[in-house]
Amino acid sequence: MARNEEKAQSMLNRFITMKAEEKKKPKERRPFLASECRDQSEADKWRQQIMREIGRKVAEIQNEGLGEHRLRDLNDEINKLIREKSHWERRIVELGGTNYARYSAKMTDLDGNIVDVPNPGGRGPGYRYFGAAKKLPGVKELFEKPPELRKRRTRYDIYKRIDASYYGYRDEEDGVLGRLEGPAEEAMRREAAEEWRRLDEVRREARKGVKSGEVAEVSAVAREMLREEEEEVVEEEREREKEEKRERKEFIVHVPLPDEKEIERRVLEKKKMELLSKYVSEGLMEEQTEAKDMLNIHR
Repeated sequence: MARNEEKAQSMLNRFITMKAEEKKKPKERRPFLASECRDQSEADKWRQQIMREIGRKVAEIQNEGLGEHRLRDLNDEINKLIREKSHWERRIVELGGTNYARYSAKMTDLDGNIVDVPNPGGRGPGYRYFGAAKKLPGVKELFEKPPELRKRRTRYDIYKRIDASYYGYRDEEDGVLGRLEGPAEEAMRREAAEEWRRLDEVRREARKGVKSGEVAEVSAVAREMLREEEEEVVEEEREREKEEKRERKEFIVHVPLPDEKEIERRVLEKKKMELLSKYVSEGLMEEQTEAKDMLNIHR
């Protein structure tokens, strides 16, 4: 029994294959320019063909073991096909077909987030990276988000949030502070009042003991309080005397001061000397000075 390879090489099988190829239509080539196509169905067919080519190349570019040069070439070919697809989509719209550009996919980063950057690589409008090409050196950095710098607040931003609550003017509006401080304030007032009454009773007892001559019966606390009162009175007297001496103290001038006439004379002499130095030569000034010295004139 003949094998399959021998059957394929037989005269009859080759004749049948040749006839089948003759019946086939010649293979059509995609027009170089989308504007040459006049039929909407033909334009859809060429767009679908480009989509299949893009799909094959995108599947191939997922392999990281292809090498950097092959990955870059594949990425360039995919971008070229995408640009050609956009031309055909515009032509389909011109022929009255569906606007496919409205539903086109957006570019994403390594995490799947949409990158809203029309030209991340600087290689023309709409250049994109696919698959393993996103991890190439120099490309990965394009998809990394720069760290957010904490902006330092200005003085205006700080003061903009300051209101009456910042200074504590509204602390008592909710009533919480009043409920908390009320009992404490009453206790402090009660303690202060009791302390004042106790000290007042001690003072009265001390004064009574001093007036009646019963000094021995006056307690040590009373004596201490009387001594403090006497010291306070003496200190107040001393401060009053110092204030009176300070007010009575007069300003004494140890250097004789010139009167108004002397000041006017000196100002006039100064102006004369400035005018003479401005309009008279130095030689004439020296002669005038010698003449005044000879005549004993000192003005």
